[in-house]
Amino acid sequence: MYRSKRTGAAVVEFAIVAPLFFLLVFGMIEYGRMVMVQQVITNASREGARRAVLDGATTSEVVAAVEEFLEQASVSGGNLEIRVSPDPPGSASNGDPVGVTISVPFSDVSWMPSPMYLGGTTLEAKTVMRREGIK
Repeated sequence: MYRSKRTGAAVVEFAIVAPLFFLLVFGMIEYGRMVMVQQVITNASREGARRAVLDGATTSEVVAAVEEFLEQASVSGGNLEIRVSPDPPGSASNGDPVGVTISVPFSDVSWMPSPMYLGGTTLEAKTVMRREGIK
């Protein structure tokens, strides 16, 4: 007799707990994707810098190396920005720093249609290496 009065209790409990559960799940997905993309663009900037420090390197070669790395990792965004400093990298003297910076808005690379937590965040990675040359 006592059980017959509790027939809707599970539905009410689910209605209270479900929104919190889904917020946590979507938050974990969003933050996990952010960490993954940050690692990918860090590695892509490292690959670009490795190309930029070589003798005779051009900006277009560096950008192509970065874009190829990002394409293989399935990370692309309409507002992806790749900066090489100095531009062109071949203008740096032997031993001078050469940097490659990549930035992308998280909303362009998120798996969520509308990121709830990190929508306005811009992910950025920068690698600086010393120019190599035979002189």
